[in-house]
Amino acid sequence: MTAELSHAARASGAAVDDPLLTVADLSVRYGRTTAVNDVSFEVARGEIFGLVGESGSGKSSVCGALARLLPRSAQLTGAVQFEGKNLVALPEKAMRRVRGRRVALVPQQPMTSLSPTSTIGRQMQWYLGDQLENREVRETLAAIGLRPVLDRSANLPMGFSGGQLQRLLIAIASLSHKPSLLLADEPTTTLDATVQAQVLRLLLELRERLDLSIVYVSHDLAVIAQVCDRVGVMYGGRLVEVATVQELFTAPRHPYTQALMSAMPSRSQRGERLRAIPGSASGANRLPGCPFAPRCTRALEVCHRIMPAAEQIGGSMVRCHNPEVGP
Repeated sequence: MTAELSHAARASGAAVDDPLLTVADLSVRYGRTTAVNDVSFEVARGEIFGLVGESGSGKSSVCGALARLLPRSAQLTGAVQFEGKNLVALPEKAMRRVRGRRVALVPQQPMTSLSPTSTIGRQMQWYLGDQLENREVRETLAAIGLRPVLDRSANLPMGFSGGQLQRLLIAIASLSHKPSLLLADEPTTTLDATVQAQVLRLLLELRERLDLSIVYVSHDLAVIAQVCDRVGVMYGGRLVEVATVQELFTAPRHPYTQALMSAMPSRSQRGERLRAIPGSASGANRLPGCPFAPRCTRALEVCHRIMPAAEQIGGSMVRCHNPEVGP
């Protein structure tokens, strides 16, 4: 399973002519801390858009903002245009008709996302209702590896593996109301490599079956390469580069993207030490200028003072005063 499984048009770098989702100048603040700062991107219909970066870069806050599932103390500004509505300005009552129906969320932890005291069958009934009696739906559930869950529906969640429960959560999110946008917040973090590959394949299959658009959040570039059409690289609460998967992996332009690539285990020879990025991301969202400047080997004096504007270079959007094509 490789990036070549992605839709051909978007893998070739085609423009987003009819976006399902348009995020413009999105910011999220928790008290005095800005977790997301002026983030803008688009997601086409049927596209898988990845958000990647280190822990604390703001990826999950973007995901929570799109679903309007942030703490009450969070301050949300900007615009999220989705199916003719600005989700940022939508009253909570109206948002409830969107959340879970038109925009669905797959959380990180399957074991803590299901009731431990109710049977799997009962919980499937809560979300899928009469659809469980539909032969086509049951065949779909069986085809995506949930036959054991259907056969043992009287069992509690603890009787199933993490991979089975994660597949069930994805199926519930995708099938219960047939949403057009699925938010997947690191859904394979707790799974081993074999089960992870199965879950990623499931997402690709459901995208094809249901024409889903997906925002896939991850810290793992190898996973991003397998499932996404385009990728947004986040650092210090900002999007520093957006490109197709092909362009990002063959010609990364932002120093942070290049550092992430170099830190991938697959880029090191056997016996060679992994190339960690020097310094720390802590506090990067509070710095003036480019948030990556203190860790950047190509930083100029201006990088520490002024945040670079978004610039289109080739097929990539890059925020950098000194961009270069990396290896």
